[in-house]
Amino acid sequence: MKFVFSSLHLLTMGVFLAVPPLVHANARQVSVEDAPGASQPDGPLAKARQLLGRDKLDDAESATREFLKTDPTSGEGHYLLAYILFRQAQAMARAAAPARYASPSDPTGKPWAGKARASLAEYKLAATYRNPSAFDLKGVALDYVCLRDYGDADKSLTLAVKWNPQDAQGWYYLGRTKYNEKRFKEAIQAFQQCLVLDPPNADAEDNLGLSYAALGRADVAAAAYHRAIDWQESKPEKVSGPLLNLGSLLLQENRVEEAIPYLRRAVEISPNEAEIHEKLGKALLQANQLRKAETELQRAVELAPESARLHYNLGRVYQKEGLAGKAKEQLDQCAVQASWP
Repeated sequence: MKFVFSSLHLLTMGVFLAVPPLVHANARQVSVEDAPGASQPDGPLAKARQLLGRDKLDDAESATREFLKTDPTSGEGHYLLAYILFRQAQAMARAAAPARYASPSDPTGKPWAGKARASLAEYKLAATYRNPSAFDLKGVALDYVCLRDYGDADKSLTLAVKWNPQDAQGWYYLGRTKYNEKRFKEAIQAFQQCLVLDPPNADAEDNLGLSYAALGRADVAAAAYHRAIDWQESKPEKVSGPLLNLGSLLLQENRVEEAIPYLRRAVEISPNEAEIHEKLGKALLQANQLRKAETELQRAVELAPESARLHYNLGRVYQKEGLAGKAKEQLDQCAVQASWP
């Protein structure tokens, strides 16, 4: 299903663009302060927005649907419901993230895909009652991200930042979408614009580094990761991304001893992320610290037992330790997971 504005609304907007239905599962949160109905804090949608602000998404959905029974042609009501459905899809996708570690499988049959499609349908209905805002287009785009339809997400976000070029968050989302489309030069431009509007933004700088790394510009990427790490040093809540990405880059360049401290710090920040334990385990394996590598890869397997690659890497460690039985067990499990539909 594609999200298409009615002819009247398309003409009113001065464009002719079929915008497909709107986490990444891992997208930064859209601010509820900009959600539909924000201009009427004491209006009929106030209760739903309050529930939304407290992350009581199911209750917010119920309250909005009750309101729409009394005013079924309310554009604000339908846009708010579409946004709530998107938030539910995003929450479901995030909760399922460990299960998706092994492979980027088609999300079509996943529970969050149904929510994202329902959100897109609601956005389409809402557009018959009032023109979408740049905020609404971001919701549409992030629904597409949940469905891994990055091309349509790109179209919606490109229009959103055209309408509101001062939206740093919109530029960040556009950069992430361009990155997933492998349009790395355009991703760089989007992240740079985000940084102009919102300096210093460690997330944007980290993703800028990823985009440069994808173009083979390792030195520029490393500088971006270092800046992102420095920018978040003074913050009480830190993210592991820049540390993981810098450690991974150093590992690719066979600078193993330099990589290990960054990966250890990443583990300290995000102890329940399988990928970080995996990268640290591989670094320790290359450094011939076999027992430590075993510990990290065992933890990675515990966190993501469906990953064939993790079982393979743990099996390699057991082989080097001379533990043939354990190695065979892991390699057999690797074969099982690799053949899983």
